[in-house]
Amino acid sequence: MPYFDAASAAPLHPVARQALLASLDEGWADPARLYREGRRARLLLDAAREAAADAAGCRPDELVFTSSGTTAVHAGIAGALAGRRRVGRHLVHSAVEHSSVLHSAAAHEAAGGSCSEVPAGRSGAVSPEGYAGALRADTALACLQSANHEVGTEQPVAEVAGICAAAGVPLLVDAAQSLGWGPVPGGWSLLTASAHKWGGPAGVGLLAVRKGVRFSPQGPFGERESGRAAGFENIPAIVAAAASLRAVRAEAAAESVRLRALVELIRTSVAARVPDVEVVGDPERRLPHLVTFSCLYVDGETLLDELNREGFSVSSGSSCTSSTLTPSHVLKAMGVLSEGNVRISLPAGTTRADVDRFLEVLPGVVAGVREKLGAPVAAPVSPAPARSLVVDAVGRRCPIPVIELAKVIGEVPVGGTVTVLADDEAARLDIPAWCEMRGQEYVGEEPADRGSAYVVRRLG
Repeated sequence: MPYFDAASAAPLHPVARQALLASLDEGWADPARLYREGRRARLLLDAAREAAADAAGCRPDELVFTSSGTTAVHAGIAGALAGRRRVGRHLVHSAVEHSSVLHSAAAHEAAGGSCSEVPAGRSGAVSPEGYAGALRADTALACLQSANHEVGTEQPVAEVAGICAAAGVPLLVDAAQSLGWGPVPGGWSLLTASAHKWGGPAGVGLLAVRKGVRFSPQGPFGERESGRAAGFENIPAIVAAAASLRAVRAEAAAESVRLRALVELIRTSVAARVPDVEVVGDPERRLPHLVTFSCLYVDGETLLDELNREGFSVSSGSSCTSSTLTPSHVLKAMGVLSEGNVRISLPAGTTRADVDRFLEVLPGVVAGVREKLGAPVAAPVSPAPARSLVVDAVGRRCPIPVIELAKVIGEVPVGGTVTVLADDEAARLDIPAWCEMRGQEYVGEEPADRGSAYVVRRLG
């Protein structure tokens, strides 16, 4: 069964498994103790720290291990903000950061701090100018991911780091998705990552803080890991994480070329074989193993279930796969379609045969889901005298509001309007995205007695 969700968690690398098993026998003791077993554990921990620091591009004494990548992000942001509180309490981050950054930002605002969000373009990339415009005299910290976790777009880290350095503002880079593929461009002040993204065991995160960066650890931390991460180090998992990071880096150049070719095949084939689909993310500046596309008139949860029945494990940023029924904040920030969203992230070793079979199965699966939902097979073309129509989709979830819009758009003449009443949060994103894809004009959103009214003008 092909597993295509490496961006969530990569399969355990063989080197990680070997290192984990070996260090279970040697690294169980307290590395802070001076007896034989403790010293053995300390040697393993120090060697792992050196290997991880070498991959991250920092000194070993600048890097600590945490219990997860999320913990590293929370600790890094909180510590940097506290260390620079005399400068101010302003935090800058992009609109497409991982939720761990956004949760930290929300907590900072709740505690009286302020935040500025830098918008992303339709490719998912931010602009260095956006960061330059967001920095203020009281900015204590800026955050930027190295590459986006949902669409794979690489961010201009070096350019933003230069702008932050010139302004005297430290930059925290979330490198969870990219560190296994290569070093992060220099200039960052803090860096975080998570081992299960590159084939290490879950439960190991990295937090690097450059010397000279003002940093004040928050919370009841202890004496371990420079006081920046509480708790007894999980040495076997740390050793496995560092060993697998070194191994995947050694394989990255060749595997990157191979997987990039497979991803390019998916990008071009999906657009050619599946009607009404939008492939999102930057086509060039992107991670080699990740591609995301969205299908009109498709329920994301049903689509993923059907692909799972066919033997493919994939993920989605569609609102319909979440208990909150709200669109992915990344897709929303990009202004692209969220319904029927599929994220493919290929693990190392994925074969051309697996990709070919996925591309054979996908068109039929999408067509089947659309048929179940009553999606239009072709856009109606015969105009009727009515200059405007109202579609009541209140109480109906994505992608039904868009399907109903597509069914009736041909019933108004060119220049006429269709108003969709909907209370699904996804409609706020998906109706404008549908207009962009179908060449219609999105007039805007208006208040309504029930839900919101989304007005679309027919252009052709």
